[in-house]
Amino acid sequence: MTYSEKNPDLEALLDYIRRSRSFDFSGYKRTSLSRRIRKRMQTIGIETYSDYLDYLEVHSDEFIDLFNTILINVTTFFREPQAWEYIASEIIPTIINTKQKTKPIRVWSAGCASGEETYTISMLLAEALGMEEYSTRVKVFATDVDAEALNHSRHATYSAKDVRDIPPNLLEKYFEYVNGHYVIQKELRRGVIFGRNDLVQDAPISRIDLLICRNTLMYFNTETQSRILDRFHFALNDGGFLFLGKAEMLFTRNHSFTPVDLRSRVFSKAINPNLRRDMLLSMGHSFKDQTVPEMVDQIRIYETAFDIDPVAQIVVDLNNYVLLANNEARNLFNLNPRDLERPLQDLELSYRPVELRSHIEQVRSNRRSITLKDIEHPNSERGMRFLDVQLIPLLSNNTDELLGIKIVFTEVTRFKQLEVELVHANQELETAYEELQSTNEELETTNEELQSTVEELETTNEELQSTNEELETMNEELQSTNEELQSINEELRQRSDELNQVNAFLESILTSLRAGVVVLSNDFHILIWNRKAEDLWGLRNDEVLWQHFMTLDIGLPIEQLRIPLREILTEQSNYYEIVLDAINRRGRAIHCSVICTPLLRTGTDIRGVILLMEEREKLDD
Repeated sequence: MTYSEKNPDLEALLDYIRRSRSFDFSGYKRTSLSRRIRKRMQTIGIETYSDYLDYLEVHSDEFIDLFNTILINVTTFFREPQAWEYIASEIIPTIINTKQKTKPIRVWSAGCASGEETYTISMLLAEALGMEEYSTRVKVFATDVDAEALNHSRHATYSAKDVRDIPPNLLEKYFEYVNGHYVIQKELRRGVIFGRNDLVQDAPISRIDLLICRNTLMYFNTETQSRILDRFHFALNDGGFLFLGKAEMLFTRNHSFTPVDLRSRVFSKAINPNLRRDMLLSMGHSFKDQTVPEMVDQIRIYETAFDIDPVAQIVVDLNNYVLLANNEARNLFNLNPRDLERPLQDLELSYRPVELRSHIEQVRSNRRSITLKDIEHPNSERGMRFLDVQLIPLLSNNTDELLGIKIVFTEVTRFKQLEVELVHANQELETAYEELQSTNEELETTNEELQSTVEELETTNEELQSTNEELETMNEELQSTNEELQSINEELRQRSDELNQVNAFLESILTSLRAGVVVLSNDFHILIWNRKAEDLWGLRNDEVLWQHFMTLDIGLPIEQLRIPLREILTEQSNYYEIVLDAINRRGRAIHCSVICTPLLRTGTDIRGVILLMEEREKLDD
């Protein structure tokens, strides 16, 4: 989808989520993202994105339900067993055999959701190494952006349904049955570290031997997938393995990863030294979500790398004070430690070999790099030398705030000499180039045709991949919906059982009463007619239910009850008792005691009338 095709209201909603909750969904596929958001909007009865944005501003708790809807946590233990069998039989032994026994084995489970796949790889490693060696060598880092899912993972508690795909021997060995749930044993859990990590924004975990990221990439667009794969390449050790989901492929990333087993979606890291360098540069000095020892070590690495860099560099702050100068810069411009933290204008460097202050001011105002070419700098030992001076603004990764300016002095004296030699060589080669021009044009034509064919094939592959990922996304959404419906059905079944129990209990009470019980609605229709009433008047429950009480033809003079019943319904009376002469179903004359009381809903809200009728024998005079 191009930018012009994006829904501006949806983009405004995503921008608000990013600004208010630091949750950046800009890299997610718009089709699946909009579908999940609209599902949540339908749940609460909102039709437009703009109205939903207003709703979020007022109801901050809604963010939790929204994130739970967008971040589909569908995963199981040993999902796609054939792929896990390949990991257990081929990949894990390869990692163990290529690592020294004193070296740790590091695994990263990215997008771990509720933790099933994280504990799956932990069990396989424990089986391969033994629990004692597993405890000392293995570290499994499990990350996700969903804090609620991470909290569930840390508890490591699962239902019988969750563990149904675990082989019985592993279930018995690594789980404990507690209060109707299965809990991962502590020895296995000690090797797992859970933490929040945004694959798009946060720094990757480094020195990884096996990286598991299954059915997570398919939610991102192509550009974001490319950035995440660059981070994965940086995270893996040389020869490390990447384990993806069945709907995910790497058609456009062949320079970074090499297929090991396409059917199982297992790839190995392709050695590319420039990619690690580019990754460091793109990340800058970012130490987010790292432990303190890792942060300190990385800062020391940056400082050492800066100081030993063969290119002279200095850094000034916004007030033009010199903060840093590496060893090459100190030697080139005769700087000593006391010159650090001094104003730049107090140093000869500010105007020789080139006036820096005006250019620094220009960089500060424009926030753009400036490069000054072929600056002459006298050198008593080697005569005149030439420098390229580059002034680079240092901007914060998060706020785009200007922090300072970095000045790089690159010596190009040798290049100047080579330039002269190159001009001479070019003149000699010009004749040869003219002869080769014709051949090159023919090769270019052939190359363009081949390139066009390759691009068409790659486009077709990526379209098929995108369609496959979209289908897998919808499948997981349907699975999530199905689980929700199963939960609702289970609740309805429980409530139906409870209702049946209550009805049976009420039926037992009505059957046990010695008096006939008749319950009437406000309009005198019969709601309840118990067995004692059947025995008194000879009419079954199914014959009189919902019939009008005043129309019954029984041995009881019903007409005498009309006025008392209306007084109770109109709240003129709340109790009435009368003894009537009647004839029971056997044709025997009896005295019938009738007690009328109101049927209350809650408080004083009258729903009808309750009649209690008890037979009393009529004595002969």
